[in-house]
Parts: sequence; C-alpha cells; structure tokens
Amino acid sequence: MADAVGSIDTPDAQDEAAETRKKTRKGGKRAKKGPLKRLALFYRQIIAELRKVVWPTRNQLTSYTTVVIFFVIVMIALVTVIDYGLSHAAKYVFG
Repeated sequence: MADAVGSIDTPDAQDEAAETRKKTRKGGKRAKKGPLKRLALFYRQIIAELRKVVWPTRNQLTSYTTVVIFFVIVMIALVTVIDYGLSHAAKYVFG
C-alpha cells in the first residue's frame, strides 16, 4: 500500500503530455482551407458581428457627442490653467 488513505491518485505529468500530443493535430481546420476562403469567412464573421451591434439613435448620438465635446472643453480649460500657473511659478522661482 504505497498511497496514503484518502489520497487521490493522479497521472504523471509525462502521461498527460503524451495524451495531449496524441489529441492535437497540426493545422486544424484552417490548414485545409485556402487563403481566399479564409478571407471570405473573416468578412462574413465581421458582417455577422456588426449585425449584433445595437446602434444609437440620433438623439442618443447627439447627447453623447455633446457630453464628449463638453468634457474635452473642460479638460482643455483645466490643462490651460495648470500650464499658466506652472509657467508663472517657474518665472517667479527662476527669475
């Protein structure tokens, strides 16, 4: 009796590596298709994903755009004030 009571017997790492090598194939399904078929599949998948997108209405789009523009204006003002203050502080310190 080599195992302790209640232990779980696990396979060795070498056994697992051998099993995974047997199960994997080189290339898979993509290797069997030509480049044009893969490109066509890619574009079909793009179109299928774009059909899933919930596009905003005109009202949502204008409100989102307004919020973004307002935020950008606020950030520009904040950076301008900080830059102006730091430049005056540097002139005061360094003469």
